[in-house]
Amino acid sequence: MVLIKKFEEIEAWQKARELTNKIYEISCTDNFANDFTLKGQTRKASISIMLNIAEGYARRSNREFRQFLDYAHGSCAEVQSALYIAFDQKYISLQQFNNIYKRTEVISRMITSFSIYLRNRIAKQNSK
Repeated sequence: MVLIKKFEEIEAWQKARELTNKIYEISCTDNFANDFTLKGQTRKASISIMLNIAEGYARRSNREFRQFLDYAHGSCAEVQSALYIAFDQKYISLQQFNNIYKRTEVISRMITSFSIYLRNRIAKQNSK
């Protein structure tokens, strides 16, 4: 197994960073930019994915890391829900919606897989 030396090496964090940049890009346009509530909440949710992965890693405990991955996973769903609002309000196109939604699905699966891996490590440690 590869040892992760810093949170920037975590692929889910890297993908979350790309997602956040995309969210910032689309939320600066036209009506989306003027919907301060949705713009702010969507940005906060995407930022939260990155921050929770980083903070969880920094805790140096598999149990706490897993907890923060759960928070990051929840933030993925929050971004997805916000995308529906942005699409319904015609702030983003169907193509933008699909592209960004797929990114969140990938990140969500990565986080879930990582969380399962940590759960198994915790169970293994507890059985010793």
